[in-house]
Amino acid sequence: MTNWSNTRTPGAIPPVGKDLYRVRNVKPLWSKFGTIIGVALGGFDMWCNTLGFSLFGTQSHAKPDRKTLDPAKTHAPIAYPKPDGKLTFDKLSSVFLSNTNHEEDQPVHLKVADMNLQKTSEHDVYAGPSNRYCPAGVYEWVEETAGPRFQINAQNCVHCKTCDVKDPNGNITWVPPEGGGGPITGM
Repeated sequence: MTNWSNTRTPGAIPPVGKDLYRVRNVKPLWSKFGTIIGVALGGFDMWCNTLGFSLFGTQSHAKPDRKTLDPAKTHAPIAYPKPDGKLTFDKLSSVFLSNTNHEEDQPVHLKVADMNLQKTSEHDVYAGPSNRYCPAGVYEWVEETAGPRFQINAQNCVHCKTCDVKDPNGNITWVPPEGGGGPITGM
């Protein structure tokens, strides 16, 4: 396994970056022009990128990812199967395997701007998507007699920043943790 941080020259783009750069317009073109025309234009753009140019430049998405969520009442709940421990695994086992390391007494690095908005919108309108979009089980809605309570298990955070991107109100902000804790790299 190559550790790119030690082997590449300054300013060089690793191969995965080159691959991702070539396909950067596929989803925006698909969203703007529909499946058939958008995929065809995306394929043409990828082909042009192999020649070193793009007719489209760099396209942007029509709206931020958080604006793509629909209210929960417009969809049927999904019954996810239980992890089997062979092909599928529970979130906390996967967090353990990521070798995430946070000090237990450090301040929470996930900031919720308005806890009332989190309840009235994220929970009541969108049925709490944070516990589904977070790959590490950081967010959960705990049902109590006084009503649901938003709980943040920051020690599980793997620093993917999905909460910054996907929270329907932009109410959660990820900031770097104290001491730079998180998944240990370079292994």
